[in-house]
Amino acid sequence: MWSTIEDKVRRGERLTSAEGVHLLTEAPLLELGVLAHEVRSRRSDPRLVTYVLDTNPNYTNVCTVDCHFCAFYRKPGSKAPGAYTHDVEGVMRMMEAADQIGATTVLLQGGLNPAIPWEFYPAIVRESRRRWPHITPHFFSAPEIHQMAAVSGLTVRGVLEALHAAGQTTFPGGGAEILAKRVRQRVSAKKGGPETWLDVHREAHRVGMRSTATMMYGHVETDAEIVEHFDHIRGLQDETKGFTAFVPWSYKRGNTPMEARVPHVAGASRYLRVLAASRLYLDNFDHIQASWFGEGKKTGQIALHFGADDFGGTLFEEYVHLATGHLNKVTQPEIETLIREAGFTPAQRTTLYEILRVSDGPEALAHPGDGVPLFVEGLSELPAEYPAELEGEERPGGG
Repeated sequence: MWSTIEDKVRRGERLTSAEGVHLLTEAPLLELGVLAHEVRSRRSDPRLVTYVLDTNPNYTNVCTVDCHFCAFYRKPGSKAPGAYTHDVEGVMRMMEAADQIGATTVLLQGGLNPAIPWEFYPAIVRESRRRWPHITPHFFSAPEIHQMAAVSGLTVRGVLEALHAAGQTTFPGGGAEILAKRVRQRVSAKKGGPETWLDVHREAHRVGMRSTATMMYGHVETDAEIVEHFDHIRGLQDETKGFTAFVPWSYKRGNTPMEARVPHVAGASRYLRVLAASRLYLDNFDHIQASWFGEGKKTGQIALHFGADDFGGTLFEEYVHLATGHLNKVTQPEIETLIREAGFTPAQRTTLYEILRVSDGPEALAHPGDGVPLFVEGLSELPAEYPAELEGEERPGGG
C-alpha cells in the first residue's frame, strides 16, 4: 500500500481512511518523513520556518468539566489551594505583561466557570483591542464558547458574532482532543461529541474568524479514531477554508485523573509519524505546526523534516502543561537558533501566518552544519544524535 500512497500523494490525489490508518501503523517512518517534507516544500517556502511571539495565560482555573486528562483545573467551591478567577483588569495586566515582552499574539483560555458573567468575555476582547491594537487576542476555545452561550442565553452563532464585533478575528483550536465519540465519552464526556467542537469552528469561520485545528493523542484513542479526527477537520476545511493550521501534541500524564489508565506515553517516533501522516492526509491545510514545547526541542527540530513548516510560539507564559509536571521554555533568540540548526531560515509571523520579519539563515550559525542533520532521500537509519526514544513507538514512564 505504501507505494500506492506515494504515487497518489505525488499526483495530488486524496488519501482514503484505510490509507490514513496505514500511515499510522505500517508505513516506513523515514520514507514517510521524506514524503511529508516533499509535500510541505510544495505548499510553503521550503527555505523558511515560521514562528510567532506569543504567550498563553489563563483567566481562571475554575472548571466544571472534569476532563480526565487535565491537571490544571479546580472545581467551583473547591478548597484546594490555588483556585482563581481574574476580572477584566486582571486580564489587562496579563496583556500589558505580554506587550512588555514583545508578544504579538495572546492565546488566552480558561476553565468553564459558570460564575463568570457573559459581559466579561466581549469586554476583555474589546479592551485588549483598544489598549494594545498591535496584539492579536487569540482567545477562548470551543468549550468556552458553549459556556458563554449557556450563561448569556445566546446561540453559539450569537456569541461568536458578539466577540467578532468586539474585535476578535482568530480563534484557537483547544478542546478538540480526539474528534471521535467513543474517545470523548471516555476522556471529556461533559464536552459532548465531535459535533460540539466542529459546530463552533464552523460558525466562527462563517462570522469571519480564522481558527486552528488541534489534536491531543496518545491516551485511549485508536489509529482509526485519529484518522476519523483527520476526516472531520479535512471535511470542515473543504466546507469553510477557515483553518490556518493543524497542531497535534501528545497527552501528558503527570498529575492527571487518567494517569494510571495510560501506562505509556507517546514518544518521539509516534509524534513524528502522526505529524507526517497529517501532512499527507490533510491535503487542504497550508500549515502544520511542530511542537518544541510539547515534544521537546530536538524532536521539534526533527519535525521540521517530517512535514511541519511552523515552529509554533514562544509561549512565554503557560500553566496547563506545567500542572502535569511538563516544562519547556525558550527565548526568541533560542527559537531562531533551533530553526537554523535544523537547516532553515527563521521567519517571525502573525497569528494569520503573515510574515513580519525574515532573519538570517543557517549560515549565521557559529559552526554551520552543527545541530540536527538534514534528512536526505535514501536515509536508511536514524543518526546517533537523534533522541533515544525514536528507536521505538513508545517510551514508558510519566510526563
